[in-house]
Amino acid sequence: MEQGKKTRQILLCLVLVLVGFSTAHAQLVERVCKSDYEINPDDVGALSVELDNISFFKDNEYAGTVMKGYSLPGLWLQPKGVYYPLKNIKLELGVHALIYSGAYKFPNFAYHDIATWKGNQYQRGTHILPYFRAQLALSSVNLVLGNIYGGANHGLIAPMYNQELNLTADPEMGFQFLHDSRYLHLDAWVNWQSFIFEEDTHQESFVVGLSSRVKFNDPESRFHYYLPVQMTIQHRGGEQDTIYTNSVQTLMNASIGAGMTWNANRKILKRVNVEVDALGYYQQAGKLWPFGKGAGLYASAFVDLKDFRVTGGYFTAKDFISLLGIPYFGAVSTKNEGAVYDDPQTCFMSVEYSRSFGKHYAFGAKADLYYSFPGTMTMADGTMVDSGTATSFSFGVFLRVNPSFLIKKFK
Repeated sequence: MEQGKKTRQILLCLVLVLVGFSTAHAQLVERVCKSDYEINPDDVGALSVELDNISFFKDNEYAGTVMKGYSLPGLWLQPKGVYYPLKNIKLELGVHALIYSGAYKFPNFAYHDIATWKGNQYQRGTHILPYFRAQLALSSVNLVLGNIYGGANHGLIAPMYNQELNLTADPEMGFQFLHDSRYLHLDAWVNWQSFIFEEDTHQESFVVGLSSRVKFNDPESRFHYYLPVQMTIQHRGGEQDTIYTNSVQTLMNASIGAGMTWNANRKILKRVNVEVDALGYYQQAGKLWPFGKGAGLYASAFVDLKDFRVTGGYFTAKDFISLLGIPYFGAVSTKNEGAVYDDPQTCFMSVEYSRSFGKHYAFGAKADLYYSFPGTMTMADGTMVDSGTATSFSFGVFLRVNPSFLIKKFK
């Protein structure tokens, strides 16, 4: 009976994906969220003022036992000065401000889960941080210190990174190594989330990440083949802290996959992509999460039709926990504290539209659908219940504004 039920659920997933591909199909993340890190040698001596902003409204209507729904009305803003002292060096200095509509007080800590410490200091009016980036370009390598090219720029797959963090998380800060060649793209970074002084009562926290893609041929070829390898590790602890119980935690996610892109480049049909990834989770130290290790399988495909993209896929796992991803790609509930799932599966589909208006402006809209059947849910007290199935959706609109004003070009 159980095997027949699982088969019907998988068939329903396939139907959802096929329905998605038969309707419509953009590159919202690329156009709205990513930043170009290439330094143009012709900009040497240029001093400019740049305004970077994403305004957003996102509504998450989540059903079932996996996670609660919520809305995100707001914007983030980065006014900064940009200077190119040499043809291969770029310096940026400014501030980053996050504002939610109707909010007048913001917690004064690094956003997105820095261990169990959440701080008790607050900022009034907006969540604001200093912003500084120093970048050095050396042939096929870029070295970045300060605020790195984070978020969507890492190109992590959905179970490894929730793209909503492009709106809500603090800018990543630390060190980044970027390499681009004919056969390899490599992005390695350290994002320092929480710094501690001696006798501090909270944990040090940082994320080490790797996102690479081995390219077996030219990405612009009619059929392009590649192999993605990705990893994120979060370490929490620090030799200077005063926490002595479960004071060190090290959590890891990793994936390896295979993908193919058909660059059709026709009037309407632009591109088709298929990718399959095997995922692993490992809790190397600590007991922060209920499982010591786990594994998952993630399959996805998308079609680009001019300014539209439709994505569909399937995820299944055993004891897998996502470090930075949305909980629908994992075996724990964030709605019911301490609850875990024995055989979580999720089918998903998204339809997105994006359009660029010149070099500095882009608009996007996206709708996501999740059909989840987490399997048996074990509550914190040991009670086991059938979590059933649930259909959840979200919708968002986004506007990226990034004008630059030249002040002077020094010779």
